[in-house]
Amino acid sequence: MKTRQMNRDWIATARTLSEALPYLQRYDGAIVVIKLGGHAMGSDEAMETFARDVVLMRQVGVNPVIVHGGGPMINQMLEKLQIPSDFVGGKRVTSPEIMEVVEMVLSGRVNKRIVQAINRQGGKAVGLSGKDAGLIGCEPADPALGLVGEPARVDPSILHTLMRDDAIPVIAPLGAGANGETFNINGDTAAGAVAAALNADRLLLLTDVEGVKDTEGHVVTELSASQIHALVREGVIAGGMIPKTETALAAIAGGVRAVVIIDGRAPNAVLLELFTEHGAGSMIRAG
Repeated sequence: MKTRQMNRDWIATARTLSEALPYLQRYDGAIVVIKLGGHAMGSDEAMETFARDVVLMRQVGVNPVIVHGGGPMINQMLEKLQIPSDFVGGKRVTSPEIMEVVEMVLSGRVNKRIVQAINRQGGKAVGLSGKDAGLIGCEPADPALGLVGEPARVDPSILHTLMRDDAIPVIAPLGAGANGETFNINGDTAAGAVAAALNADRLLLLTDVEGVKDTEGHVVTELSASQIHALVREGVIAGGMIPKTETALAAIAGGVRAVVIIDGRAPNAVLLELFTEHGAGSMIRAG
């Protein structure tokens, strides 16, 4: 009985691999930018699964570029150091003191954790921030937010160099100002700007929700830009989903073929989206 069950499992696995062939061919050579949110990182096991999926993507010819967040980890460190932190419009007010902590956590703890996880799975990940090699140049987003920046220019040449060497870039969302100051960038915003500069085939926003939901609470699997605008006007898209859809629309306007908002807590969410007919989350296209 046990042998029969094992045989069925192996047959199902082989069928899945066979059915994935058209999608493997479709994404061969494609650039896929993945925004890994702090909440989506979850446990060490979840990180290991994500890292394995990314290495598999690279192995079959996809060029993954990771942009990560780290809000929960920053909150933990600020609390540990007893540094108060405020938010305006969902964005962290970033004083010079807080900026030191943000850079330490994002470029140090979080970035290196992702890099190490990918390398343990046999990949060749390289960690960097938007300050490195002039990757992301910033302008102040709002004086009330302090050292929070908006990407003004993105030079992806360092990313192309790394990808040509079969490396997987892992980017902390920091940028440099005109006077050399360091800016904290919203992770989704940074990922969208990088994806547009790379003319990426896909931008995958891994978060802690299943996707964009309709009035009845069901996930909408495909959306156009015009539908997004309508749902925002109707109040169906609200709260934290608004900046994510804004990032999606800006990325599409910048040349990204499609953006998908995915529940990063789901096992193998990236592989399900790219290499199966079912897909995952909500896909947003131009139109």
